[in-house]
Amino acid sequence: MWIQSCAGVGYLFGSISPVIKRSLNYNQRQLASLGVAKDLGDSVGFLAGSLSEILPLWGALLVGALQNFVGYGWVWLVVTGRAPVLPLWAMCILIFIGNNGETYFNTVALVSCVQNFPKSRGPVVGILKGFAGLSGAILTQIYTMIHSPDHASLVFMVAVGPAMVVIALMFIVRPVGGHRQIRPSDGTSSTFVYSVCLLLAAYLMGVMLLEDLVDVSHTVIIIFTVVLFILILLPIVIPISLSFSHEPKDPAEETLLPEPQKQEAGKSEPDVPEVIFSELEDEKPKEVDLLPASERQKRIAQLQAKLFQAAAEGAVRVRRRRGPHRGEDFTLMQALIKADFWLIFVSLLLGSGSGLTVIDNLGQMSQSLGYDNTHIFVSMISIWNFLGRVGGGTMLIQGQWQWLFHNLLAVGHVFFAFGWPGAMYIGTLLIGLGYGAHWAIVPAAASELFGLKKFGALYNFLTLANPAGSLVFSGLIASSIYDREAERQAQEHHHHKWNAGSTFSRFHLDEPLKCEGAVCYFLSSMIMSGFCIIAFVLSMILVHRTKIVYANLYGKSHT
Repeated sequence: MWIQSCAGVGYLFGSISPVIKRSLNYNQRQLASLGVAKDLGDSVGFLAGSLSEILPLWGALLVGALQNFVGYGWVWLVVTGRAPVLPLWAMCILIFIGNNGETYFNTVALVSCVQNFPKSRGPVVGILKGFAGLSGAILTQIYTMIHSPDHASLVFMVAVGPAMVVIALMFIVRPVGGHRQIRPSDGTSSTFVYSVCLLLAAYLMGVMLLEDLVDVSHTVIIIFTVVLFILILLPIVIPISLSFSHEPKDPAEETLLPEPQKQEAGKSEPDVPEVIFSELEDEKPKEVDLLPASERQKRIAQLQAKLFQAAAEGAVRVRRRRGPHRGEDFTLMQALIKADFWLIFVSLLLGSGSGLTVIDNLGQMSQSLGYDNTHIFVSMISIWNFLGRVGGGTMLIQGQWQWLFHNLLAVGHVFFAFGWPGAMYIGTLLIGLGYGAHWAIVPAAASELFGLKKFGALYNFLTLANPAGSLVFSGLIASSIYDREAERQAQEHHHHKWNAGSTFSRFHLDEPLKCEGAVCYFLSSMIMSGFCIIAFVLSMILVHRTKIVYANLYGKSHT
């Protein structure tokens, strides 16, 4: 949680993009190119996934910290004039390298925690991804406390802050076999963590609104930030209290583990064939699904143990198939030939890609509607992003709820399109919730449909939907429409006041073009809203196709 709370540096792009645009004299199309490079760096995690299997997890975290420091540190040197100005392609590479460090943080945190909590993967993924989304608001509040008049110092904090935290904590994050340490107090501990999460989000929201609406002193801001640190550190109460307690293991937990799983690694019987998921379903009586959850799990575990014993004695011949079925362990290549996987990917591309376009362009969107302080909206969308991820992670049936959040995104884009009074506040709410929920639901749904064995590779492939969507919506559509409208407004403005050939007019035409009014993002927002409706249809198709899988996983009463 602590690493993730400073890992989402990419969500601060809306705050650092105005200073980059002004310092390097970029237009919106060039700035969008940097945004796409940032999204690629945040999503191309194949190397991170591979290194997390080869290196110890602390080694992968160290590589990510160094990338973050070098990439954004160099960007800070260029923006402040301490290093020579680089061409656009070189700046894109620096942004890519800096943000690619985030993939190491996400991969290590998710892979270790999914292994530690396989039966609570939805809530765990939701909390971890939620803190990554909340990091934008946390870092913004810390930057407010620093109280630097130089906005480029935010880029410096992005370069140094996450690297320092990750290096300090990199030996702590590791698989510890949490599922073999079940305690009766786990339910209370989980409730405590969720309470802290909600309290943290509510506190940050209140602080940000207060700082935006009221002129508070710097001393009060320091007090607010100290309380923020206390709330972030508060969950350490759980491991400290558990280290001094001696609670017995839940006896029901041992009955749920079949004999081959209870044996230590290296001592398991190599001749016992694996009982596949569909074999168990064939032998399971129909009335088992009608039993209470605890009794159903015991009956399934007993049946699985019998199948293992019968298979070892030759009484049952386990069927061999060409590939796994839904709910079993897939490799990436096996998943790529499945329609369900591509339905998840395309709907994620349309939904999260359009949401990320808003996050990346939030600085220019708020300026076009007349707001001077863009940091408040970056912080607000970060908080709603956090709540969407935490809330999405608590959904009992992960993949069955993705359609709901496509609708939130579609409505949020409509608010941004028309620019009504208060539209920025409502739009950030809807886009933040919808975008955040995707990144809690999709990883959990992928693990439910395609297994945990190659989860790192599956997750890192799905994250490619982010830069692909950003390239289409931000790099090609939104930026082109913005620049065209800004150029039209500039020509009309100079035509009314001065002759087109005057020196003063040419001077201003050489400055970065700025668009004003809701018209700047009207067409692009309506286009993204339409694509979110298409994503809703694709999600409903996925719900229909996977209904039987979730009936087997969670019981028919939930379908």
